[in-house]
Amino acid sequence: MERGHDEMKQRLYFAAGLIFFALGAAGIPLPLLPTVPFWLLAVFFFARSNKAWEERLLNHPKFGAQIRNWREHGTLSRRSKIVAITSIAAGAVLTWVTVGFPWVWISIAVLFVSGTWLATRPE
Repeated sequence: MERGHDEMKQRLYFAAGLIFFALGAAGIPLPLLPTVPFWLLAVFFFARSNKAWEERLLNHPKFGAQIRNWREHGTLSRRSKIVAITSIAAGAVLTWVTVGFPWVWISIAVLFVSGTWLATRPE
């Protein structure tokens, strides 16, 4: 019974990894969708389900260094912080333009909370 439970858990982790990988991949061409945060989640799930996919992301030529830095040291580059906070701010502006008040307050709250958290991460 325990082995079946572990296999099911591993499959769920792998599925979650694939979902977050796909969301991160979609973020490459889409300016308001981030890549690295989704791939950080994907690496977390792949580490528990599929080591080959985990290594693939950790060794990605463009994003691998950022993922490894976060994983090993909990650090973000200044450029990553600026891009992330700018993207969240653009999302808040888009919310304001498209749906307006009161919904924009949710985006502003997300910007404030996540922007503050990102800005306080070590570099």
